[in-house]
Amino acid sequence: MDKIIIKNVDRVYRVKRGGNRTKEFTAIKGVNLNVKKGEFLTIVGPSGCGKSTLLDMLAGLAPVKSGEIFIDGKLMVGPDLDRGIILQGYALFPWRSVRQNVELGLEIKCVPKKERAAISDKYINLVGLQGFADRFPYELSGGMKQRVAIARALAYDPEVLLMDEPFAAVDAQTRETLQDELLLIWEKTGKTIVFVTHSIDEAVFLSDRVAVMTINPGRIKEVVSIPLPRPRHGIRTSAEFNRIRHQVWKLLQNGDTVNEKSYAGCQDIAEVIFPSAVL
Repeated sequence: MDKIIIKNVDRVYRVKRGGNRTKEFTAIKGVNLNVKKGEFLTIVGPSGCGKSTLLDMLAGLAPVKSGEIFIDGKLMVGPDLDRGIILQGYALFPWRSVRQNVELGLEIKCVPKKERAAISDKYINLVGLQGFADRFPYELSGGMKQRVAIARALAYDPEVLLMDEPFAAVDAQTRETLQDELLLIWEKTGKTIVFVTHSIDEAVFLSDRVAVMTINPGRIKEVVSIPLPRPRHGIRTSAEFNRIRHQVWKLLQNGDTVNEKSYAGCQDIAEVIFPSAVL
């Protein structure tokens, strides 16, 4: 059963090119992708291909002006509590403790204080932060901060988790630990996860399927099934893991080399985030 259906989605930016001149830049074009209920699907692609743009559209943070996105058969029209988003930068409130950060979504939903405490305890324990509920973000390591962000996203019980490079800012050892813990959480909760990463190893290790995107404009080039057994402890050294990893690597390389034209496109993307951009 499909949880998410993305149909013919485009994302076009209009950017200033000096004076009153503007130019259209197509970030993603004709994206079609289905995500099954309870699936762990990862999106990989070259820098600037529109992975994060697509995730923002799924979250309702960027408008869908061309194409359609359906969740549980209903047209998605904006942000909602059925989706939780976890970013690379943690986005924790420094004046709130771990518990208070985790309870944020519950407060927005007007969950009673006693019930909030029980739920936050459950998810703080689930991400391995027992004993840290009253600590503040400045007292935590990068990996611990990301665990708080995951606990906060899980606490208000969204059906879909959208994760944009959530482990990119931590060291390699912590990253692998967080990957293992994320899989345990996913298996316990049964959430549907859409995960964006630049790491082929991470994508293959975590996923049921990997969607490979092309660059400028971003399209879904191919969706690769990952038939590796679970749990996946020690799977990184297997011949099958390396075969699939090489398959994804080849898809990223063939015909997607960043040339002068696509580099100019990346410059256009950069302009979008500055005040000169006209959206």
